[in-house]
Amino acid sequence: MIHASADVQSENIGKNTNIWQYCIVLPNAKIGSGCNICSHCFIENNVVIGDNVTVKCGVQLWDGLTVEDNVFIGPNVTFCNDRYPKSKNKNFKLEKIRICKGASIGANATILPGVTIGENALIAAGAIITKDVAENEKIIGIK
Repeated sequence: MIHASADVQSENIGKNTNIWQYCIVLPNAKIGSGCNICSHCFIENNVVIGDNVTVKCGVQLWDGLTVEDNVFIGPNVTFCNDRYPKSKNKNFKLEKIRICKGASIGANATILPGVTIGENALIAAGAIITKDVAENEKIIGIK
């Protein structure tokens, strides 16, 4: 189901995926089956989302992000793909982020560029992730 108010430009949307109100999905994004993309989300071109992923309200998924199967992304989680952002940056260097299978990221967490969050890792609400997180690791605060 794609809500009437969503702007979904991609044809790479899996079966039984729901995309709710006021979402924007750019043409080259790939979203698996059984996903739930809640309202007010933005998904850029170079983004791959696996199956059975939940993305809660107010999340922007920027180029270079890979989200594997069965991941939960809480409301207002922030992803960054540029370590030194500035307007009209001619030296922009994309740093990819990978969220591995079964990981959960709590509301308002911030994930900085170039990190991998391991399988079944749990990132607490409000955490700041600056380095890789091992599988099954639980992070509260800053890593």
